[in-house]
Amino acid sequence: MSTENRTVRLADYTAPAWRIPRIELTFELDPESTLVHGVLHLERAGDAALPLKLDGEALELLRIAIDDQPLAGEAHALTADGGLIIHNPPARFVLSMTTRITPSANTTCMGLYLSKGIFTTQCEPEGFRRMMYSLDRPDVLSVHSTRIVADPARYPVMLSNGNRVDETTLEDGRRQSTWHDPFPKPTYLYALVAGELGVLRDRFVTMSGREVGLEIYAEHHNVDKLGHAMQSVHKAMKWDEATYGREYDLERYMIVTVEDFNAGAMENKGLNIFNAKYVLARPEVATDADYEGIESVIAHEYFHNWSGNRVTCRDWFQLSLKEGFTVFRDQAFSADMGARACRRIEDVNILRSWQFPEDAGPLAHPVQPPEYQAIDNFYTTTVYNKGAEVVRMLKNLLGWEAFRKGSDLYFERHDGQAVTIEEFVRAMEDASGKDLTQFRRWYVQAGTPRVEASGAYDAAARTYTLTLRQHTPATPGQPDKQPFVIPVAAALLDRSGRTLTEQVLELDRAEQRFVFEDIAEAPLPSLLRGFSAPVKLDFDYGDADLAFLMAHDGDDFNRWEAAQRLMTRVLLTLVEDVKAGRELALDAGLNAAFGHALHDEPLDQRMKADLLTLPSEAWLAEQMTEVDPLAVHAARDFLKRALAEVWEEGLLTIYNLQQEQGEYSPSPAAIGRRRLKNMSLSYLMALDNSAHHALAAHQFRKGHNMTDVLAALQTLAHSACEDRAVVLAEFEQRWENEALVMDKWFSIQATSPLPGALDEVKGLMDHPAFSLGNPNKARALIGGFARGNPAGFHAEDGAGYRFVADQVLALDALNPQVSARMAGAFQQWRRFDPLRRNQMRDELSRLAGGPISRELREVVEKSLG
Repeated sequence: MSTENRTVRLADYTAPAWRIPRIELTFELDPESTLVHGVLHLERAGDAALPLKLDGEALELLRIAIDDQPLAGEAHALTADGGLIIHNPPARFVLSMTTRITPSANTTCMGLYLSKGIFTTQCEPEGFRRMMYSLDRPDVLSVHSTRIVADPARYPVMLSNGNRVDETTLEDGRRQSTWHDPFPKPTYLYALVAGELGVLRDRFVTMSGREVGLEIYAEHHNVDKLGHAMQSVHKAMKWDEATYGREYDLERYMIVTVEDFNAGAMENKGLNIFNAKYVLARPEVATDADYEGIESVIAHEYFHNWSGNRVTCRDWFQLSLKEGFTVFRDQAFSADMGARACRRIEDVNILRSWQFPEDAGPLAHPVQPPEYQAIDNFYTTTVYNKGAEVVRMLKNLLGWEAFRKGSDLYFERHDGQAVTIEEFVRAMEDASGKDLTQFRRWYVQAGTPRVEASGAYDAAARTYTLTLRQHTPATPGQPDKQPFVIPVAAALLDRSGRTLTEQVLELDRAEQRFVFEDIAEAPLPSLLRGFSAPVKLDFDYGDADLAFLMAHDGDDFNRWEAAQRLMTRVLLTLVEDVKAGRELALDAGLNAAFGHALHDEPLDQRMKADLLTLPSEAWLAEQMTEVDPLAVHAARDFLKRALAEVWEEGLLTIYNLQQEQGEYSPSPAAIGRRRLKNMSLSYLMALDNSAHHALAAHQFRKGHNMTDVLAALQTLAHSACEDRAVVLAEFEQRWENEALVMDKWFSIQATSPLPGALDEVKGLMDHPAFSLGNPNKARALIGGFARGNPAGFHAEDGAGYRFVADQVLALDALNPQVSARMAGAFQQWRRFDPLRRNQMRDELSRLAGGPISRELREVVEKSLG
């Protein structure tokens, strides 16, 4: 574990002094002692005679030679950070090395490690250096060849990047599998897998007529859960051809699932490695959200073949070049698969719940960060999701035709290169002819802009003047901000809800006025339609205006947004009432608007469910200057119960009407029906009566898909009903051998708002199915409590903070990447009341006072800073 506190700056970037056109690797696999033989073909990139500094970490160097001649001890040296220096190397030479590593002891899930006995790799961002000394940076591209040598009885499947060249049995009985990837790639895209695996095979014929073999690998007992993933691969390949003209380029496309994985998946060239959560699905073990998540993540990793692999990033400051662009592409793909408006709502909810707080906190950074201490910490919603919003704005400003021309030019101009965000934007500029100089600020300025809007109608002139003002708050290191280019999609509605005019306004100054002419009556503006920019919008809507937009706006996103604004306004008033000890009352306007939407029969079921779902406690906390989490919880709990009391009959009717028969389908329509049904059940369970408890218990026991079973289980487990312990035990008994299903069981208990949740979480840490070293398990139980249980985490006695800080320390010894992300739960400490503020600060100080990893130290020190 590296504890070195170093800062890497974009301004200090220099091109590599050495190139490695070819890398040949041989792995002799053994859990306790794997030998890695590397042959690196090196050539000096410039004229300067510089020493060669190779990256390495936790390696034992057994052999080193230049051009087959052993290298004398004084000709090379190991560095304090684990690297290797070679003094006075020739301008062009072949470097041969052998290293020894211990995969069984590697708990970081970086480099080569074991997941349930399966050898697997994760090399992004800096994992390759844990296997072999090299220039482990994204701007050094090499053609890789790999030989894997292993016991075929234990590791019958051996895979690496590219195409299989040969497979043979050696004299000692071991099996050797040889692979070659003809496409130059950086080391972060290297991959190797070996183990006892089953496979689902298929084929895909590309638009040029080439046949590509499709292979998805998993443990044998999970092969029957791979069908949906394979369908998703087909959809993604067809979509990328039809939408971007991008065709797959190797003989085979492979996916391998593993249970121990730090992230969602990894786009290694030709051999994608996935967290099992984003591959395995059957109706009885996977929810609707799982099915959609699998489709989305598989598309994301496949799309990386072009936006990330064929054209990669020059350095890690350009991470959003591949991730922001690819998230934008996978979001567009998911929208095209169905439920477009609801998918957009989900995308925005993620942005607001995670990225907006990040932009407003001590860890705020631009989409292109200027510096970092640990690059692992910058796989953030700012780089990914805000980066995607920036690409979306670019597409909206240029129009699809010009944007597509720009992406074609980008791929053609830079195929096989490692490039920068600037080169992506320049391709868009060159293809469209539009000056994007000011637009580039979205990449280099942090913070969420706030747009204040006001309107005035002139009846005599029949004009409506809309005034827009933008301001971006200061962020760490950036006290002053320049105006952004903000596309504001706007429409003016008459009092029947008809659209009078609609256009995208380009706000590029601190203040601008836009005049709409020939407007016959005072209109109601619908602003930021489709969430056209990642900003916070202020407009002085009255409650009646919001109720009207909630019922009549032709933009489904803004219809939902009006509901959220109205609900948020009412909830924040209730929070103040709770804090003041005043009697709580249901707002009549919201009550009427809720009932109108509930009985709007033509409204799409999924859209209706989204429209009637209350804002989260995390979102409400974001709207407050000083957060009282228990008051927020009490206010939201009251409003949910009050609405359920008034509309119980309607909710029950909807619940009964959405019951389904026959086989499970993950179609948009079927998902919408289940979403509406389970939203209704959630409201009904807020009434806490035996009839609705029985309804939920019946659904739990008779539900024929995990979506319905889990929804019922959650409502029961989050209530103090008599069935709570019984249904939790039944679920555990049935699914104790299904790791991903047990993660859901852990999470439901961790997020329970009931008193005693912390004690339950502590007890669950001793459960046989739990392992702190497994990232999925840690996220489900510890992360679920820290991020998804405001009432428990923010308990007044500080016990929640102490517990999570203890687990962060324990995790840091195992997996610094996961511990650093878990510590993010403390970053908003300054926004809470004095008691909690002090308690959280004390825990951060405790973390900072010990020997912790570089990853965790960066998060802790910036949070305290």
